[in-house]
Amino acid sequence: MKRNIITVPIQKMDHGSVSSEQDLLAVEEPLQIRLGKHDVAITMRTPGNDGELAAGFLLSEGILREPSQISKIVTSRRNGVTVHVTDESELDLERLERHFYLTSSCGVCGKASIEAVQAMDCPTLPRNRPQVAIGVIPALPEKLRATQEVFDRTGGLHAAGLFDAKGELLGMREDVGRHNAVDKLVGAAFLEGRLPLNDSILMLSGRASFELVQKALMAGIPVLAAVGAPSSLAVELALRFGMTLCGFVRGERFNIYSGAGRLNC
Repeated sequence: MKRNIITVPIQKMDHGSVSSEQDLLAVEEPLQIRLGKHDVAITMRTPGNDGELAAGFLLSEGILREPSQISKIVTSRRNGVTVHVTDESELDLERLERHFYLTSSCGVCGKASIEAVQAMDCPTLPRNRPQVAIGVIPALPEKLRATQEVFDRTGGLHAAGLFDAKGELLGMREDVGRHNAVDKLVGAAFLEGRLPLNDSILMLSGRASFELVQKALMAGIPVLAAVGAPSSLAVELALRFGMTLCGFVRGERFNIYSGAGRLNC
């Protein structure tokens, strides 16, 4: 198994005094994602849960729809993961002609517009479900933070957490990339046959970008909350599809950008 943390020698400056110490860093390495014989994507990620990451990515891009389409997932020691399917004729191979390059900071750059997300035929979100007590949202960042073991040691990872409507943690994944953490989390649920996640809340440790809202939509998640700010396109996408989107969740304060009807005072 590849390490997700490494130790490096550093020179530490403290009030004018220099000392030699060891520091812990979160590992960042490339991962080649393949679908059968087709190269699909290269992403910079923290090693671990690579099969879930690949499955979540292929779902969020509209390439796979059901876990039954997957016959097996094979990971290699050379930073590669191959998803084998039961019937390649069911795939939209034209979509695979696009070669994605993902970075650990921004996801798929130059993402197609909201109309392209609509063309993926993502799940319809339930209009008034789940109903969430408004006091649940401010408690989520601390609950998520308490589960981040690798962050505690390195300070260098994003996290995505899945919660139920009462704020109970259902699952969490960490990665150097925000989008990778979400892909791992959604991929795990996808492989277990638990989609759509219509009664769930997705909590992000960073900002809410367009591609993260898209990934939540493809998983059928109606409520997304983030410690940071949403982008303008993320808000537009959430409004278009009726998602509840909250940002700047800090302390007892947060902003509701769309879907306030799911939150109860």
